[in-house]
Amino acid sequence: MRVFEHGYYTTDDLLEFGFKKVGKNVEIAKNCIIVGLENITIGDNVQIDGGTYLIAKRGFLNIGNYVHLSAGCYLSCGGGITIRDYCGLAAKVTIYSSSDDYTGEYLTNPLVPQQFRDDSPEPVILEEHCIIGTGTSILPGSTIGQGSSVGAMSLVTRKLDEWGVYFGSPAKRIKNRKKTILDYPIHGKKST
Repeated sequence: MRVFEHGYYTTDDLLEFGFKKVGKNVEIAKNCIIVGLENITIGDNVQIDGGTYLIAKRGFLNIGNYVHLSAGCYLSCGGGITIRDYCGLAAKVTIYSSSDDYTGEYLTNPLVPQQFRDDSPEPVILEEHCIIGTGTSILPGSTIGQGSSVGAMSLVTRKLDEWGVYFGSPAKRIKNRKKTILDYPIHGKKST
């Protein structure tokens, strides 16, 4: 291997590592950090770029088909994360499916015994055709509806409805998103 050319593991490599499931045509950059392989399911046609962290020691991560996770994403899967088909995460998107209690009622951090903590795991779901802009953070219990996009540097704290364009901190719907992408033949439909 030449310096700076780390490359990608492919499906053949990944099948031997202990993932719960790995589909066809999967590439994961060799410099990713992945914990909890046995709790991670990956569909077909998935690319995960360099510097991405997938932390599924607890919970689970289910990635659908035709999904791209760009460089530097961080997914904390304690409450479970589901990313459905045709989704894309731009660079440095963070998704948290559990969080410490910030009120001061409980102690915080994973080294404190569980009986003194309240880490409130709640699943996060990205429905089909979601695209998430760079630097966006998605918090526990959030669902991003089918076809919605979230602009760069946004904060998602709740359920976002389908086919919207969202932006801000917290993310707010700024307009509707077109559904033209549903006409592409990759869905088994004829393009109009």
